[in-house]
Amino acid sequence: MYKDILLPIDLAEPSSWEKTIPTSIQMARDYEAKLHLMTVIPDFGSSLVGSFFPKGFEESAMQEIKKQLKAFAEDHIPADVPVQRIIANGTVYDEILNVCDKMSIDLIVLAAHRPKLGDYLLGPNAARVVRHAKCSVFVVRGKS
Repeated sequence: MYKDILLPIDLAEPSSWEKTIPTSIQMARDYEAKLHLMTVIPDFGSSLVGSFFPKGFEESAMQEIKKQLKAFAEDHIPADVPVQRIIANGTVYDEILNVCDKMSIDLIVLAAHRPKLGDYLLGPNAARVVRHAKCSVFVVRGKS
């Protein structure tokens, strides 16, 4: 049913992966699917934002995130689950949707916080992904 499962995570925010990792691993095993582990770093491209960082900062940050994502995958994804690591640069929901379109992702497993009074369904990134994704989205609720 599913051949390519996308798992977007924030390496610095365990709530983005604590519950989605076991879910996505089980789904990948059940469907014999490949797991695409993705993290998004902010875009430093605008001249205003970029001027606050030393020259070469974006490239060194990208290399560090690459190492961290590799270590994360080795620590959290079992060897029997095929995994591809993806690092994107930009707005979280835009990059998730772009990767889905480019890679023909069948399913997104996405963490979402429990809604507060001001949130009707999901946080802003999760809501946009759910609304605009061309594939199925499995939302895993986190802590309240």
